[in-house]
Amino acid sequence: MTQQNRVWFITGASRGFGRVWTEAALERGDKVVATARKLESISVLNEKYGDRVLTLELDVTNADQVKEVVKKAHEHFGKLDIVLNNAGYSLVGTIEEADTDEIRALYETNILGPVNVVKAGLPILREQGYGHILGTSSNLGHITMPVIGYYSSSKWAFEAIYESLALEVKQFGIKVTIIEPGAYATEFGSQESLKFSEGMEVYSNFKAEFIKGLQNLERGNPEATPQALFKMVDSENPPLRFNLGSSNLEWTKSVYADRIAVWEEWDEVSRSAQGESK
Repeated sequence: MTQQNRVWFITGASRGFGRVWTEAALERGDKVVATARKLESISVLNEKYGDRVLTLELDVTNADQVKEVVKKAHEHFGKLDIVLNNAGYSLVGTIEEADTDEIRALYETNILGPVNVVKAGLPILREQGYGHILGTSSNLGHITMPVIGYYSSSKWAFEAIYESLALEVKQFGIKVTIIEPGAYATEFGSQESLKFSEGMEVYSNFKAEFIKGLQNLERGNPEATPQALFKMVDSENPPLRFNLGSSNLEWTKSVYADRIAVWEEWDEVSRSAQGESK
């Protein structure tokens, strides 16, 4: 895959990282198929970038629509170099508060939606003999927090799917990378990107303190991310997991150190459950 005139297919291109990366790719001379739930939210891209961008309406939870849109994108530009799953949102609520329908809807968008896109794009990439499948996860794909546990769980599942995918499609010349941003000042915290479960009084103080703590987090500038992203996709050997931001690695190392310490503390008991080899 050449590093010039690439064709990107990007979901969730209306705001946040999706919008930043869409415009940055276009500015560097690439072509982009930009998709969003509401076409009017991305129509301005046509005026600004002309025939280098194709804007299409897409609900990633609609598998039939995903197939049609991916097919149209491929027919329009003749190839797909990079498929970027970026659409998603967060559910705010404790494990007890969120109801089953809310959890199911979150998983439909954050887990099954990306799977729909991958399954629609793979036959094209396989026939080409190349391609790069990207997915926006989070540092919460390794770590979890209270109040957004279901969102974190969707990213844990997303990461497991992408890791398995990477092993399965390497034989076809297809690369896979999970993008793991830390805290950034994007619209991800807006009402369009958050859904709230009905609260229970017993958790009100706990949630208030948690949200107050989130507000004090140092947040990165999303406009600073494109060059790092391009260095990664332009690499001959891009990583499976790619951190964005300065705080992810230390936090993840700390959490894993704690996990390993606990596993080691209980290792003798754990080994006792092995029994005799058969």
